[in-house]
Amino acid sequence: MRVIVHGGAGGAPDEPEPRQAVLDRAVERGTERETPLGAVEAALAVLESDPRFNAGVGGAVQSDGVVRTDAGVMTSDRELGAVCSMPGVEHAASVARVVHSETPHIFVSGSHAVELADDFGIETGVDLLTDEKRARYEKEDPPQGGPREHLDWLATRFGSGDDQAGERSDDGGAERSEEREAPDHDTVGAVATDGETFAAATSTGGRSFALAGRVGDVPQVGSGFFCTEAGGASATGAGEDIARVTLSRRAVDFLDDGLDAQAAADRAIEEFEEITESGAGVIVLGDDGAGSAFNTDGMQTSVGST
Repeated sequence: MRVIVHGGAGGAPDEPEPRQAVLDRAVERGTERETPLGAVEAALAVLESDPRFNAGVGGAVQSDGVVRTDAGVMTSDRELGAVCSMPGVEHAASVARVVHSETPHIFVSGSHAVELADDFGIETGVDLLTDEKRARYEKEDPPQGGPREHLDWLATRFGSGDDQAGERSDDGGAERSEEREAPDHDTVGAVATDGETFAAATSTGGRSFALAGRVGDVPQVGSGFFCTEAGGASATGAGEDIARVTLSRRAVDFLDDGLDAQAAADRAIEEFEEITESGAGVIVLGDDGAGSAFNTDGMQTSVGST
């Protein structure tokens, strides 16, 4: 079993060593499994339980103060499962696997995905909001009222930089806070192979200060994750822009074109930046090995095999 994981592309982490140790442990957990699908689920479960990462516990807070989780998984036979907008679900990748393996569908959302998780023994009703994320949200004078008021509030916050919240200036424009906040590292992901088949998975808490109910690239097949017989990929970064170019599918397409994993990752990020002028990262696993590329300040990865 070979496994590669990422901890999200974004700002450089303040304490990279402990985060790297968790990524290494996630890879170790994945390589202990018997199938690639089991490997990516097990690896992501480690990361979803660690508040250092923006998935599961410690996920990003949406405009109504709720953490909602999304995930997607795909195997090289092009079977897939995805879930989104799940409050109180720590292990979103496990719910996505249920959709993949136990239903005739490819995508289940919201409260229905939470009910599905509960019926299959995946814990629900988990408090995903850490003290740090709660304080950061409350500091930003969160909105009341409906979506229009929420949109006015997030206009200078969402997309203004995941390493800190934007603040309103007197003229209504966005200003950078002098006090830097802890970085949001967008999503976690894993790709695995047993030498015969592949699996790819991505899990997230989204992006801070997004409109309540916002869904980004992560559970969208071809954007946050993709897998074929050529290999698999998992993407991370600015979700709307990743979805616009279907970044993970582009990376796997380059494997199909004959590039090795590292060249496919490099080409995908070069193309992404040229089209969007935005920030992202991608991990790729093919028959030749693993590759990763990013154009942000940081993206930590770990690779292991048995």
